[in-house]
Amino acid sequence: MTTSWSRRGFLAACSGTAVAVGLGTRESAASDEFPALRAKWRTLILGEGFGPTTEPFKSRLAGLGGTATRYLSAMAPASGSLWPDLVYTDPGPGTDQESYVRSGNLNTSYLRLSTLAQAFCQPGTGFTGDRALRDAVVTGLDHLHDDVYNADQVRYGNWYSWQIGAPQALLDVCVLMYDALSAGQLAGHLAAVDHFVPDSAVASYSGTSTGANRVDLCRVLALRGVVGSSPAKVALARDALSPVFPYVTSGDGLYADGSFIQHTSVPYTGSYGSVLLGGLGLLFALLAGSSWEVTDAGRQIVFDAVEHAWAPFLYNGLVMDGVSGRAISRGLTTDAGTIQQDDHLRGHAILASIVLLGQGASEAENARWRALVKGWTERDYYSPPLADPVLALPQLARLQGVHDDASVTAAPEPGGHRLFPCMARATHRRPGWAASLSMADRRSTYYETGNGENLRGWHTGAGMLYWWGDTFANGQYSDAFWPTVDPYRLPGTTVSRKVLADAAGGDWGAAKPDVNWVGGATDGRRAAVGQYLKGLQSTLVAKKSWFFLDDTIVCLGAGISCTDGTAVETTVENRNLGPTGNSPLLVDGRVQPVGRPWSATLGGARWAHIGGHGGYVFPGGATLRALREARDGSWSTINKSGSTEVLNRKYLTLYVDHGTDPVNASYAYQLLPGANTAHTLARATDTGWLAVLANSDRQQGVAVPSLGFTGVNFWFGGTVGTLTASDPCCVMISEGDDGTAVIAVSDPMRMRTGLTLTWRRAVAAVTSAPATLASSDTGSSLTLVFGDLTGTAGATQPIAVRLR
Repeated sequence: MTTSWSRRGFLAACSGTAVAVGLGTRESAASDEFPALRAKWRTLILGEGFGPTTEPFKSRLAGLGGTATRYLSAMAPASGSLWPDLVYTDPGPGTDQESYVRSGNLNTSYLRLSTLAQAFCQPGTGFTGDRALRDAVVTGLDHLHDDVYNADQVRYGNWYSWQIGAPQALLDVCVLMYDALSAGQLAGHLAAVDHFVPDSAVASYSGTSTGANRVDLCRVLALRGVVGSSPAKVALARDALSPVFPYVTSGDGLYADGSFIQHTSVPYTGSYGSVLLGGLGLLFALLAGSSWEVTDAGRQIVFDAVEHAWAPFLYNGLVMDGVSGRAISRGLTTDAGTIQQDDHLRGHAILASIVLLGQGASEAENARWRALVKGWTERDYYSPPLADPVLALPQLARLQGVHDDASVTAAPEPGGHRLFPCMARATHRRPGWAASLSMADRRSTYYETGNGENLRGWHTGAGMLYWWGDTFANGQYSDAFWPTVDPYRLPGTTVSRKVLADAAGGDWGAAKPDVNWVGGATDGRRAAVGQYLKGLQSTLVAKKSWFFLDDTIVCLGAGISCTDGTAVETTVENRNLGPTGNSPLLVDGRVQPVGRPWSATLGGARWAHIGGHGGYVFPGGATLRALREARDGSWSTINKSGSTEVLNRKYLTLYVDHGTDPVNASYAYQLLPGANTAHTLARATDTGWLAVLANSDRQQGVAVPSLGFTGVNFWFGGTVGTLTASDPCCVMISEGDDGTAVIAVSDPMRMRTGLTLTWRRAVAAVTSAPATLASSDTGSSLTLVFGDLTGTAGATQPIAVRLR
């Protein structure tokens, strides 16, 4: 069910009897908009259009009642706590981690009160309209105000709890319990919010007031204005959103290439980006039709980003871990307790936000997005969104509404290749599977740790290559992968086995490699991508290339050198087989042992196949290490706040051991997601299908004649096959059957003030070119002369030609 709020309808909703408000005033004029804004926010946070006596809502509401029973029975106001298990007093100096925990307990205390308030307001909870519950919520609010969250308190621990977490929950409760609160009580709560979240919190678009954090702060200010009937606060919140909208060229925010960055250097589409999307959807909906409607033309950038920035990272209901930062290690406190997050649960929240945002978009945009969401929802067999235990009831209702809407036809997965050079990421989507690549450079961190989270994500930016099947293996990274996987053997990475300390490199993405050549070129379907790799706190260097094609990803590595005194490995694959999995492994047709742990060195391997997953081909053969093992781990190992429960998962790992302190080592393999044994064998025996044109620390390139594909990463200028480049660059050529070709060129280093590229192929004419192309010469060969590429931000420069 969608509510459309016109200006006339919004004002009409304000008419009626007078309602008490904060700051000592009373409202009765029909033109006063604040009662309608409070009513609308109440609807937004409670949900609408669902049947409380039908599933899944009946069970969800009953569960809410059960949680309320536990919280109510355990509430015991005392100095320093409202619940005995949530002590929030300042532990004093020298206890930073404990201060974070204590301030988080304050946040959680307000969230529990919000849960109780929802149980009071929602039908079917057993507490609907219960006066005793109402009084308990008011008592809890008073206690937290008098004891800790007031205008005289100095904050400690995590700033987020004081400025975003606690005030958001507090203001939600003030809306839900508005009629039960006196003017004096409201004034006290609002004074506390004003103390911790003053207008100056959004005076400068910097520090902790950017991107998703800025949207969260605006939500606090807007609700503070709505609860306190302050036009100035609501206007401030609306206006403070405007810096979020424009594309940025550095730091936090959305980039023109679809990247989303938070904390200056962390790719965060799937976590902070989700918060931004959801927060904007709520604020757009709240203010629509009011005097403070968000009309900034820049909001169209957010609408465009749904398909440009978020959709490429959503696959069958999940959001890819490579853009979720330290959230990959995080649990989530819910009404039912702490539930470990995963890529599917994070993805479902984004789907619900897209539905909400669509209410303020154009009809065409809304229709496209609802079709996408319906497809993602229906295809998520691993973790069905309508059974998601984490989604708030309003989010669940939005997804149920799309699911039940017979006028919406589910859209298939978006296809194609997307490069995100501003956050060193790439996605590749083909019928039946999708892949994602995570790299690091001087702008994008190796990984993010902080608040004791994601302590061993060290190598997630070392060329980690994720992939998922459409109807298989969608739990690869969802099923306790992060606490049980060997953090030195992440798929696709080249890593020194040098032992790293937890949180090595520093908090908040502090560690970044001093490299420029990271990026690639694409025609939107295929791509050539490369990473100059320098290891975290290591002497390791390597040149890594990926060529993304129709049914395969060709992976090359060269110049692999290290003096750490430890082994260096390239992990071809590391499949999580779950608690009991025993997928068969074939290497060159020979069945390897199943049902027990083992390791082996398989010399001269030409191909391998993991049953139910895919195939791997090694041009020219490889000395392959294979390992089948059961690994123990707990979330507390990678997150200090995580569960200590010991988990066990089975893994099947294929890797190349480059030895201790290698010099100019290399590798080459093809990954064929979802391929069966016959297809893998056929590719391995078709030695003419792929030509490795170069694989050195100066150039890496391949050609696939049957596809008309050539891709070369020029780490330095030089000649590879039919291509000659004057300087470092990336080149990808795709020849069509219709006598045309596209030459895609990029400057990943963002340093080229000029570049000359020659393709020794007869070309009749250049039919289209970007403004960066200064001149071209056709004939028996093609010469392209580019001007200044430093301002292209690593983006692909496509040139279309007609062949002779």
